[in-house]
Parts: sequence; structure tokens; C-alpha cells
Amino acid sequence: MLAVTKSSYQVIARRWRPKQFSELVGQDHVVRTLGNAIEMERIAHAYLFVGPRGTGKTTSARLFAKSLNWEDGPSLDVPSDSEIGQSIMEGRCLDVIEIDGASNNSVDQVRDLRDECQYAPAQCRFKIYVIDEVHMLSQAAFNALLKTLEEPPSHVKFVFATTEANKVLPTIVSRCQRFEFRSIPVELIVRKLQEICDKEEIMVEPEALQAIARMAQGGMRDAQSILDQLISFCGTKISQSNVLDVYGLVSRSRIERLGDHILQGKYDLILEEADAFANEGVDFYRALLDLADYIREFLVESMKTDKGSYPEQAVRVLDALKAGEALVRSGLSEKTNFEVTLLRAVEAGKSRSIDRVIREISGLVPEGSKKKSTEGGVKSIQSPDKPPINKDQNTEESVSRSVYDTPSDHAKEEGSVVQESGKGSKEPGANSTDVTELKKLEAERNNLVIEASKDQDLESKRRVKDQKLIDERTAALPDGVRRVLKDKFRADFVSIEKIDQNLLI
Repeated sequence: MLAVTKSSYQVIARRWRPKQFSELVGQDHVVRTLGNAIEMERIAHAYLFVGPRGTGKTTSARLFAKSLNWEDGPSLDVPSDSEIGQSIMEGRCLDVIEIDGASNNSVDQVRDLRDECQYAPAQCRFKIYVIDEVHMLSQAAFNALLKTLEEPPSHVKFVFATTEANKVLPTIVSRCQRFEFRSIPVELIVRKLQEICDKEEIMVEPEALQAIARMAQGGMRDAQSILDQLISFCGTKISQSNVLDVYGLVSRSRIERLGDHILQGKYDLILEEADAFANEGVDFYRALLDLADYIREFLVESMKTDKGSYPEQAVRVLDALKAGEALVRSGLSEKTNFEVTLLRAVEAGKSRSIDRVIREISGLVPEGSKKKSTEGGVKSIQSPDKPPINKDQNTEESVSRSVYDTPSDHAKEEGSVVQESGKGSKEPGANSTDVTELKKLEAERNNLVIEASKDQDLESKRRVKDQKLIDERTAALPDGVRRVLKDKFRADFVSIEKIDQNLLI
């Protein structure tokens, strides 16, 4: 006969489930809001808890129900010896009903719930309905719940929990107070796991806890489940290599080395690392996520050390890695897609935006009062009385200081005064050399204006002559052709061109 154990094993995630709001990790804003609502007696009739998996939504619903219904409540802190509190946390209280929205999503089940909530609670102060994964309810079930949810009996409270708030009807959301549960930071997960290991007498390396916390992706329950599995695999001593071997992860040092290879454009070393990952059975998708995290940390550190500068290479590499996540995750060949993503990241890091190239080219222009000639041979100067133009200054400002401005404009900008009507006076600070140079530039400008006006006159005369020839040729066209071109195609005859007969063959 098989021996039956007195008590079955309970996993870490259940044994270490928070029994008080003070034990809830990473959701201080939720605890504070619910605590103030209880103290001020402003308890709403419906709450919606939204957030990633394993962040404490269902646990918070139980703790809230316990705070409302225990013998001397409502209060945020509940004694551990409260009988009602223990029954609620163990799921055997008749007045706290937990419903799985995935398996109880029909309209008939919601109608039964609507009829049952009319009855008074059996032993507690409130009858509380906790519906987990509420987004799984059908459209008809949501509609059947609307009126009761908006105006429930005074003894009824609803608490909804979901990981996909976008699937909940807006009419349901508008009737609830919404609480956003955040992903738990890595540091808080590591601290909690270390506390568990100390109580469980488990020796674990700090690097191993870091790897577990990163793999959990902000979920405390996931981290505790991973730790439980590693204890079963390793016993009372857990090292970083154990975590990497069991879950196919890559050490932090190798991720940093691979990131440096990408930033430096070392193709051969990148391919060698990818081959090593394949031989070791590494999870390429997880490695890509860790690599993106490292590039992001490198980007933030670069912006701090360079006093807010914009390291364009790291940004483009990060964009390429993010774009390749779906390819690596769902592609047929993970290794090939991983290598292609890394090589694309290298090429993206080498590319440079046009505006950055323009800024760098403008930085090569020497400063000072040197005269520079443009394509048309026109020159611009800078007064020695004004500081040199900054290399990052807009091109428009440089154009505004060109010779096409009037001498009076230059005098206002440069602080000098041009002699007027034969008077030989000038204000202090003006330079006679600058005045002479401005006069020369004004003469050149006037010559250019005269030449431009002559060219315009010649162009207008040529157009008049051509228009007469165009009218003669147009009048020579057959009436039917000219009528079709003008009436149907709205043709406008503007020029006459010589046609190469060979091209018509």
C-alpha cells in the first residue's frame, strides 16, 4: 500500500503570496490609494485592476476584500489571527466569490450572478465578487452586467482583474475605478528573491538572482516559479551557470562583448558569437532582448557623459534590434534571422542622417572675418566689431549677412556707420576700411542688378518674337486639329522645337 504524505508540497509562489498590503512589492501607489479610500470611507462599488501577469492583481483583490470584511474592519492592516481574514485568503469565504472569466463567460452565468448579488452577505460586511480575466467575458455577458455594475446593492462590491484592458468594453471601464499595476523593477525582484532564499536556507549567487529577475520580465510570480524550479534542479546551491544552462541564457559579460562588436562593426566576431550561441543551445530571442537592454543602457550612459548629446549610432542600432525581434521569434531559422538582425544593426549604426552631415560640414567652415566667394563670385564679410558667427548658426543668418543686403543694414548689424552726403564723420568704433569695402560691395551689387535687368529685357524681347512665330505656326494647323487640341485637351502653345526626323522612324 502506498504511503500518503500528511501535507502536500506548496510551491514558493503560493507560500510567499503576500498576506498583508505591506508585503506587496512594487505597487505602492495601489496600496496608498486603497488605504486612503478605506480610511476616508470612500469605498467605490467597482474596481478594475490592470497590469502584466504576476504583478499582484488577484492578490490585491483578496487583500482588499479582507480589509473590508474582517471582524473589526474596514482597515488596511488586518491581524493574522482574524478568522474571516484567513478564510478569505484561503478562498473558502462564502461572501467573497472568485470567478474565472475565461470559463464563466456566458450570459446565463452572468445573469445568475446578477440575481445572486441581491441577497445579503452570510457572515461578512460586504459581498465581494472578484472576476479574474474579465476581458474574456462575451459581449452579451458584459451587457447583462452593465446595469447591476452601475447601481449595485449597497452590500455588493466588484473587483475585476485583467491583463488586456483594451478588450474590456469602455462602458464597463467607465463604471469602475481603474488601477494600473506596473511591472516590478529588477532590483525589487532580486531583493525579494534574496529574502526568500535566506528564509529557505538556499545559497544563491547574486548574478543568478539578476538572471532570474531579468528573465521574469517584471513578474514576481514568474521569478518565484523560476527560483522554485532551480531549487529542484540544483538543490541548496544555485550559481549563475545553472541558470544559464537550464534556461539557455547568455551571461552579461558575453552580451556586453557582443554589443561592443556591433558598435565597432566587427562582422567576423559577431558571426563567431552567433555560432557559439547555436552550439550552446542559447535562446536567440532572449539573447536579442538582453542585447537591446545593453544598447539602451549604453545609450543612456552616453547621453549622461556627453551632457545630453544624441549618440545617433546607438539609437539606430537599437531600432534595428527592435525591428528584428519578430523575425527572430517567429522565423523558421532562429540562428539565421539572429545573424541577419545583428548585421543589419551594424549597417544601421554606420549610416548617418543628412542633418548631422550638414552640421559636421558647417563645422568645417573657418571662423573669422575672411571673405568667402559663392558660385556667382559674390562675397560676404564679417565685421571685426562683432563676435564670429557660431558654426552651428543657421544658414539663413549667413544669407542675411550677404552682399545682397543694403549698406545701411550692414551698418546696423556691424555697428559701423557709412559716410553720407560727403560728410566725413562716423561714430566711434567704425572702421574706415570696412566703410570702403562696403562701398565697393555696393557698387558690385548695383552692377549685378543692371546686368540682371538687361538680361530680363533681352528675354522679354525674345519671348515676343517667339510668340509671333508660335501664332503663325498655330494658325497654319488644320482647323480640326487645332479645335481638338484647344477644346478637348486644353492645349497651350508655348514654344517651337526642332524635331529630329530620325527619332520619328
